Amino acid sequence: MDYLLAAVDLGSNSFRLSIGRVVQQDGIAQIYAIDRLKESVRLAAGLNDEKIINEEAILRAITVLKRFGERLNGFHPNRVRAVATNTFRIARNVAEILPRAEEALGFPIEVIAGQEEARLIFSGITNELPPSTNRRLMIDIGGGSTEVIIGKGFQPLHLSSLYMGCVSYTRQFFPDGRITESRMQQAQLAARRELEGISRQYRKTGWHEAYGSSGTAKGILAVLTENGMSKKGITLDGMEKLKAKLIKDGKVVMNELPGLKHDRSLVLAGGLAIMMGAFQELNIKVMLPGEGALRVGVLYDLLGRDSEHDKRNETVRQFIKRYHVDTRQSARVKRVALDFFAQLQLQDSPEKQELERTLGWAADLHEIGISIAHADYHKHSAYILEHADMPGFSNDDQALLALFTLGHHGKIGKLQVLEPTRAKWLTLLCLRLAVLLSRRRDDPDSLPITVVANGKSIQLTADKSWLQAHPLTEYSLQAEKHEWNKAGFELELIEI
Repeated sequence: MDYLLAAVDLGSNSFRLSIGRVVQQDGIAQIYAIDRLKESVRLAAGLNDEKIINEEAILRAITVLKRFGERLNGFHPNRVRAVATNTFRIARNVAEILPRAEEALGFPIEVIAGQEEARLIFSGITNELPPSTNRRLMIDIGGGSTEVIIGKGFQPLHLSSLYMGCVSYTRQFFPDGRITESRMQQAQLAARRELEGISRQYRKTGWHEAYGSSGTAKGILAVLTENGMSKKGITLDGMEKLKAKLIKDGKVVMNELPGLKHDRSLVLAGGLAIMMGAFQELNIKVMLPGEGALRVGVLYDLLGRDSEHDKRNETVRQFIKRYHVDTRQSARVKRVALDFFAQLQLQDSPEKQELERTLGWAADLHEIGISIAHADYHKHSAYILEHADMPGFSNDDQALLALFTLGHHGKIGKLQVLEPTRAKWLTLLCLRLAVLLSRRRDDPDSLPITVVANGKSIQLTADKSWLQAHPLTEYSLQAEKHEWNKAGFELELIEI
């Protein structure tokens, strides 16, 4: 059965919406684009030295998101994924902006880490290219960050996200639009310094093909080809000619550069300096255009989740191996926690579905901190899950995982500053009870406790004789009452 998926890419320069139709034939699913929207927002241009996005830039973003929201009206939440990149990552007022942005769009927005952005870009470009066993270099110059990837087939080998972009570099080195030899040289050197940390490893790995996927790459390519500066693809020689013309004119003259769009002309100087720095530092000979990029990668990630090939599941499996998790114990805790979650009978919604998945992953990974030290292992687990690169997970996904793993053991008052919703508190309760009942690391014949929640009231019901036979568990359950009371809940242990 065919269906639609939608991806929203909230970049530092442009916002993009892509809608794809999923067609399944002979067990193979393919995404065909049916609608695309792109708006220049230049969010990074509204970022001041204190990393605060000004109201003017925010209003530009809100206006565009309302338009996107109208196009997405009627889409099921599970069929839409909106991701925000570098400017959202670094903005100090992002907590104030996100609720307004989500209200305008009508869907949740995930702020993704640089490594995750690079992974999705790689997936998007690769899915739009013919199959190949060659290693491929991919560069995506965004408004605030630049992602550099080497991959083979569908497997990324190196993923990097660097703090430089066409908007930020244009603001930093060409604030008044004036282009000089000195300014271009400074911008190129700055780009090469950013690339120095990865250049040796990337050159050592090597590649056979290079692709540029961003608006910067496509804009430069269009100018080079239409002005006879390059016969095929982006070359350093062609960019030197473009650079020389920009310096001669002292600015970007639109009517003398056929192929250049107005919104791209505003950030051409910064983007060109970064691209030239990349060619020089990585010794790139020629670069071809790569279609798809982040928005297509998001669509294929959504397709994977929809077909139960969720990248996050693969990441969890890798973490289980990396941190030598006791898989029998994690499976035991997961089974019990999900049984308790089912007892809660929460109203079916996208939030409930995501909480159930996250509860399962938290149960899988709650003991990874033991690989560091048993003392305060829950704190180590939470730290790893919040700060590690976890392909497929957004920053919000990781923050929720960290909340559950931090709160599954010890006092829970420390979580109140995070202001979890009632549903998140109750999900955490399921994990705490599962860990408590699995302390002996053996499999119970059946759940000895039932859970009922009504508002802020929680009732745990257990057989009196069972509690008498398990005095440590009864003591721990009584302690839970005090913890949950501190969190504003009224927990009652009923013996029958």
